[in-house]
Amino acid sequence: MKRLIRIGTRGSALALWQTRHVASILEKKFGCETEIVKIKTTGDKILDSPLAKIGSKGLFVKEIEVALLENRVDIAVHSAKDVPTEQPDGLIIAAFLKREDPRDALISKDGKKLSELPEGTVIGTSSLRRRAQILHFRPDLKLVDVRGNVDTRLRKMNEGQFDAIILAKAGLKRMGHESDITEVIDTSIMLPAVGQGSIAIECRESDEEVLEMLHSISDFETEVAVKAERALLRFLEGGCQVPIGAFGRIEDGELVLDAMISSLDGKKLFRGSRRGKPENAEEVGIALAEELYNAGGSEILAEIRSSAGK
Repeated sequence: MKRLIRIGTRGSALALWQTRHVASILEKKFGCETEIVKIKTTGDKILDSPLAKIGSKGLFVKEIEVALLENRVDIAVHSAKDVPTEQPDGLIIAAFLKREDPRDALISKDGKKLSELPEGTVIGTSSLRRRAQILHFRPDLKLVDVRGNVDTRLRKMNEGQFDAIILAKAGLKRMGHESDITEVIDTSIMLPAVGQGSIAIECRESDEEVLEMLHSISDFETEVAVKAERALLRFLEGGCQVPIGAFGRIEDGELVLDAMISSLDGKKLFRGSRRGKPENAEEVGIALAEELYNAGGSEILAEIRSSAGK
């Protein structure tokens, strides 16, 4: 009898695209059968508040991880950027699929690039990371919160709620909206979220058969890059309440990691870069995190945590 792999996922269009992609890989490589199990997460239920104000980690993964631990599903498919840097006891991220372009993309109604937008242009984004970096680059622009899937956000823009929107290029491409992109924002202006563009697959540590399957489909370069980014985020204890961006990649056999931490208003922004051996990915991430922390990141973290506690 063929092994049945039950795959836990959110029910959004993008999450289902990613899950079907994983299911297809597993079916073709191992000849197994798959069953997709949709699970509603806290982040899916709360749509009227910015993510940063909800405050807890794992907004889009916790309920799926519970299903894993309770043996209701065999693997979980996540957007890597949604996964907290520490897993519950008994669970492990066993694979990162080959990363799509991790950069952010601007879609503007009049086709103007970020540097060309008129003063006071209203941009929709729910991300503190994007907001901080936009304000650092263009403090004359106006930012408004927006939640919802890709189609919902595009509809809100077309209805006139804002003039432009910033979304992950990977999600736009996967949802068939790549042709709508006005500009892919250079990483010198905007570093992506940790893990952005990568699909993470989680399973139980005790499930040796599934672990072996997932290890075999993991992309080495993506795994190295995202491990470095996640180590940096873990050291800084950053979640959606702290503007932190990072971009790791392999260049000529060497791991290169760029990262930034910013105040919420973008006025204080610290960037840095580190290089190292791919096998030392976590050490590279921690070293850069320490550099940013000592350069001024510690004050930013203290300010944000102080204001959050009020």
